[in-house]
Amino acid sequence: MTAMVGRYKAFWGEEEGARAAEIGMEEREVVTLASIVEKEVLWGDERRTVSGVYWNRLRRGMLLQADPTVQFALGEPRARLLYRDIDSVADHPYNTYTQPGLPPGPIASPGAASLRAALHPAEHDYIFFVARGDGRHEFTRTLREHNDARNRIRLARDAAQR
Repeated sequence: MTAMVGRYKAFWGEEEGARAAEIGMEEREVVTLASIVEKEVLWGDERRTVSGVYWNRLRRGMLLQADPTVQFALGEPRARLLYRDIDSVADHPYNTYTQPGLPPGPIASPGAASLRAALHPAEHDYIFFVARGDGRHEFTRTLREHNDARNRIRLARDAAQR
């Protein structure tokens, strides 16, 4: 734990504090967003893109709808998150499907790459993403594109299981 705190303190300097202020976030909010990115992303090259999606949602006043926050609220990981899982913790402050904005605090200890992604999100117009099953995500701009991607990925997964 001491080593983890030391690495965090070594990361967070004047430049990071200035960047957080520039984007209108407090340090705790940056760490909270970074923790969601940390739990969402398996491939490092997607961190800034995922961070950008969450930034776009926050700017538009949308719910974050981040599965890792619901997993945190549930208290145990689920292989697949179902609507009944989300509903079972509907009033939980970490359920970003029902609670607006960032959750009250981090859901994990983010690494430097996720902290950098939270401070420097990719600029794009994506507001959705769906896991492809290989650890990567497909990013989309509209709900229709998102639903099409979800259906295409689900059909491919189902066909591969036959």
